[in-house]
Amino acid sequence: MSLSRTIVFLFVLAPLSFGANKDMQELQRDVAMLQDQVRNLQSSMDMKVAAMQALVQQTLDSVNRTNTAVAVMENRFGDTMKQQQQSVTAPVLAVTQKLDQMSEDFRAVRESVLDMNTRMGKLDAKMADLQNLINTIRTPPAAPPPAAGSPTDGQAPTVVPPLSADATYTNAYRDYIGGKYDLAMQEFSDYLKYFSNTALAPNVQYYIGDIYYKKQDYTNALQNFDAVLEHYTENNKTGDAQYMKGMSLLGLGKNDSAAREFRDVYMKYPDTEIGAKAKARLKELGLNVTTSRTRRTH
Repeated sequence: MSLSRTIVFLFVLAPLSFGANKDMQELQRDVAMLQDQVRNLQSSMDMKVAAMQALVQQTLDSVNRTNTAVAVMENRFGDTMKQQQQSVTAPVLAVTQKLDQMSEDFRAVRESVLDMNTRMGKLDAKMADLQNLINTIRTPPAAPPPAAGSPTDGQAPTVVPPLSADATYTNAYRDYIGGKYDLAMQEFSDYLKYFSNTALAPNVQYYIGDIYYKKQDYTNALQNFDAVLEHYTENNKTGDAQYMKGMSLLGLGKNDSAAREFRDVYMKYPDTEIGAKAKARLKELGLNVTTSRTRRTH
């Protein structure tokens, strides 16, 4: 009874066992195929990684070579710039030194000329004092004043300057520079009254005109600048006086006449400071040096 049941049980399990073995074999085959695919994929990935590593290495090598080339170029460029700078700096430095030396020489010459002019002015003032003293000595003493109601002989009394020419000019110029124009005007007028034939007289006449110009009294300024040009020969104030004559004419609204004065100043003194100022005024009037009329007239 037991044996027969066992046999029956085996017969029942035999098909099941055979089916299980078949599934197992198929599973093993699938696993084997999957392992092959994994190995192939791994191999492919290794090849791609290797290729990428090689490409990255090539890129790094190229970058390094480029950096090296750039560094070499920078060094060469720096060396070239240094050479160029050295080749240019030396001549420029030499020229600068020469210009500085010329500037110092010019300054020394200018100071010498100014000092000479000052000494000449003082000498001229002393000569004027001496001449006035001689004239005073030569002049006979004045007659005693007439009695009340008696007729006079018509002779004017001798005029004696209160100060020397040098002192009068120095005081007047100091007050002029200090802005005390009324006092300077009186002192300059006294100088012309007593010392009109000295070398500093044109300067005094010019400063009187300049004081009038600063007060915007352009009519009197014009008359005094004209006096410098008409009463004195060529002197160190001639160009300035003619320029200021033009400025006074501008103040009076006479632009055409002013332009003629500026043009004449520029033609006479083209390479001087006063010539440059005259040219600038012509440009402000819309003119050049050769223009014959202004854009606007009054």
